[in-house]
Amino acid sequence: MISNSFNQETSNKDSVCQGSSSKRIALESKSMLFYCREGYEADLAAELEQVSANQHLYGYSKFVPHNAMVQFHFYESLSTKQQFESFALDDCIFARQRLCVIGSVELTDAADRISSIVDYLKNNTELSQHSLGDIFAEHADHEKGKEVAKFCKKFTVPLRQALRKEGWLSSKPNSGLPFIHFVFSDSSECTIAFSYPKNRHSQPLGISRLKFPNDAPSRSTLKLEEAIQLFMSPAQQSLCLQKGMTAVDLGACPGGWTYQLVSRGIHVEAVDNGAMAETLMATGLVSYQAADGFKYQPVDGHVDWLVCDMIEKPERVAELMTHWLCDRKATSTIFNLKLPMKQRFQIVAGLIANITNTLNERQIKHQLRAKHLYHDRDEITVMILTGAHLLE
Repeated sequence: MISNSFNQETSNKDSVCQGSSSKRIALESKSMLFYCREGYEADLAAELEQVSANQHLYGYSKFVPHNAMVQFHFYESLSTKQQFESFALDDCIFARQRLCVIGSVELTDAADRISSIVDYLKNNTELSQHSLGDIFAEHADHEKGKEVAKFCKKFTVPLRQALRKEGWLSSKPNSGLPFIHFVFSDSSECTIAFSYPKNRHSQPLGISRLKFPNDAPSRSTLKLEEAIQLFMSPAQQSLCLQKGMTAVDLGACPGGWTYQLVSRGIHVEAVDNGAMAETLMATGLVSYQAADGFKYQPVDGHVDWLVCDMIEKPERVAELMTHWLCDRKATSTIFNLKLPMKQRFQIVAGLIANITNTLNERQIKHQLRAKHLYHDRDEITVMILTGAHLLE
């Protein structure tokens, strides 16, 4: 299940797809390119093949291990509507970015790579005036890819100027239009692809790069901050994370996740056997509880939020989070599920299905989002909203 904010955006896609944007870009695509964390290619490939079967858009995944990318090849060309809507990025746990591929270009003339790209676009697309909202010159997010990063950075400015000279690129970045992506394996070849409004990550490489707060007690704070920004629209954040709300943080020490809640004026029961950062305790918003996270009960019987980043088996954590929601001890939750070494997608998908089925059986209306965040490592982050935290 996905958030209402995404459902509202999806309802607008038809107007985008059938309106001016689709008329200004005409292209044929038989494959999509997805970015992921290095080492998780097989997990993303398994997920994409399940999505393919569910949506009856058949094809196969192809990837090189540790290349941080998976390409899904379709047996038939995608319609414009399918290019906009199918394989929704918000529904893919292990995907950072979703691109519709139109082809690859060999850049044999190192002195004039741009002409090769412009000629390819003229011959293989029908781009009209100001049909593109922005461009990205990108590379795989791994050590070898970082060697290409310097080239991409230098190449972006002249490439942007060339596309603007042709009249294809808007005068200023426009998030309401398709973006064009040039994905370089090295400086002699690139894959050309498009991303579409409401079904893409807006940042290069699909990465949310956040600044670490100087007064935060640990870098784990960035995981919760990224989850909040990715999973909730600004309107949802205003509704769901109000000053004066209450929360329980299981496995809190030294306070990375508690920091995010306290910074929003939320009162936190911090549960752990370690020590909390003194700066957090000094706020007067934190009540420290030295207790077992699996046995702890909220002081007043209920809190608005349950957050959890305990290093435990994912089955135990998933069951605990479900019980808190079913027993009405928490309205909503954000938690991490630590991943096993093998069959990570299959195990995670099973746990999420169990949570969803249990909540449905208890007739608890909810919205669930799950993602392998940039600031996650061998774990995924899950958010479940229920009750008063749902946007109608």
